[in-house]
Amino acid sequence: MNIKQVKLIYFSPTGTTQKVLESIAQGITDEVVEHINLTRPDNAQKPIPPFSDELILIGAPVYGGRLPVDAINRFKQIKASKTLAIPIVVYGNREFEDALLELKNLAIDLGFHPVAGAAFIGEHSFATKDAPIANGRPDSLDVQKAKAFGAKIKEKIAALQSPDARIDLEIPGRFPYEGGPRSMVVSPVTKEDTCTLCGTCASVCPTAAISVDGSVETKIELCIRCCACVKSCPTGARVWEDSMMHTITTWLKENCSTRKEPQIFGMDASGPVI
Repeated sequence: MNIKQVKLIYFSPTGTTQKVLESIAQGITDEVVEHINLTRPDNAQKPIPPFSDELILIGAPVYGGRLPVDAINRFKQIKASKTLAIPIVVYGNREFEDALLELKNLAIDLGFHPVAGAAFIGEHSFATKDAPIANGRPDSLDVQKAKAFGAKIKEKIAALQSPDARIDLEIPGRFPYEGGPRSMVVSPVTKEDTCTLCGTCASVCPTAAISVDGSVETKIELCIRCCACVKSCPTGARVWEDSMMHTITTWLKENCSTRKEPQIFGMDASGPVI
């Protein structure tokens, strides 16, 4: 089979999932790929035409070993008809647990035909300069491996006789799924002495939890702790002050600092990419 068109669908608050998908796509094709970015709530409201004969890379971050609920809800508006797909999750150097299996099964429910999958590493949402947790990832080595994975995808699809070809894609995980982000009604706060009211935090928030009108207001109940506002603030005015968040970040720093490598599934040799 030939790949007629590659499209990327993703939920990527801090941009790491987007970068991984873009790198994989570069290994598949030299053509310009279409992005369907479902991160922002305004984009999530736009109608998405059904998919048919494209190749879709569908990606999301991992929160507590599961897919973010907001990502699931936005992906559910997608419809496909035996469309080839590659589910990809990006996690912060802890574990991806059930998330990739969850994304694979969701893709099947939406009408996709998953032919391979992968779990890549991105800088943890809670990571900072003082608490490094996979800082700077995906880095150049991750990008190189993503491109190589894309080249393998291209070879595998070229060998398929039809999109209906039976593929037993084995993905690690458990069902019923376990884990997920712990229930906490907390959010970053704004340091008024360094805030310039530029509105960057509001523009990157995937749940429209932040508004700026003379001051920065946050609807705490809408915060999903993605830290897009913290990482994007040009003056460092968005910070965590919650003690439990500091405890969690310290634990991650102490227990998840050893570098992990991407894992691919559905190829002749699945598992860690060394």
